Amino acid sequence: MLKNKKNSRRKLIEQSSKVFLLLCALVSIIAVIAITLYIVNQGIPFFSQVNMKDFLFSFNWEPSASTPSYGIAAFILASFEVVIIAIILALPIGLATAVYLSEFAKGKLSVVIKNTIELLAGIPSIIYGLIGIALVVPAVRNTFGGNGYSLLSASIILSIMILPTIINISEVSIRSVPDSLRKASVAMGATKWQTIYKIVVPSALNGIVTSIILALGRAIGETTAVLLVGGNAAVLAKTPIDMGRTLTMNIITDMSYAEGTHLSALFATAMLLFIFILFLNFIVVFVTNRSRLGQSE
Repeated sequence: MLKNKKNSRRKLIEQSSKVFLLLCALVSIIAVIAITLYIVNQGIPFFSQVNMKDFLFSFNWEPSASTPSYGIAAFILASFEVVIIAIILALPIGLATAVYLSEFAKGKLSVVIKNTIELLAGIPSIIYGLIGIALVVPAVRNTFGGNGYSLLSASIILSIMILPTIINISEVSIRSVPDSLRKASVAMGATKWQTIYKIVVPSALNGIVTSIILALGRAIGETTAVLLVGGNAAVLAKTPIDMGRTLTMNIITDMSYAEGTHLSALFATAMLLFIFILFLNFIVVFVTNRSRLGQSE
């Protein structure tokens, strides 16, 4: 009798735990759906007043003019320029660090490097922005000219911010490569470096690609740091050393005073960012699923 009561209590606890975990999962899903619906509800009315073609392909952003203009093409190009330069700067360093941690680092040195990378990931964006103003902006000004506040400065700061994402995911992927592949390569006469760049890195390519895509999402959504060093000029940046404005910078700059069609335009901009982030997430899911299918085969 006592044993039956214990079993009943155990089943009740297990069922309650499952229900609790399910509710926690549903909270996340509901939050995403609620955010999506709110952004769409606020942004869709904008397109009944402004043509989508003018919104996406016009370079004129003058919401306060007598004849308002809501073109965000300059901001789209600035966003992609900043993100692409940041990836170009961060990828070689991040991948090299991941290879070193997974293949060479030992003992206390490995622990110190990993802890430093984790600390790098935990630094607030505002701190990166202040460091950018104090160090990066003067360096860009002295090296390339201009006033230093530029898309290049924003890219340099972003490249530092996305390093932990690239390093951590790439390291895990490289470590997951079976040792049998390494031993087989060495047995065939390959050197350590040949094994790494011809066997190990290609085998971990799916994970490395995933790290790049997640870093892209992290970079495209960054606001505070790029706002402080990017110049925040609502014009087309012709070169990386010119001041510019990204999509996120535009939203945070105008949101405090926007109203009516102007406010709706900012939500439409948020919709565009949201769609881009969703697209990146779908790519991550696709790459991950393909990797799992390859491993199962």
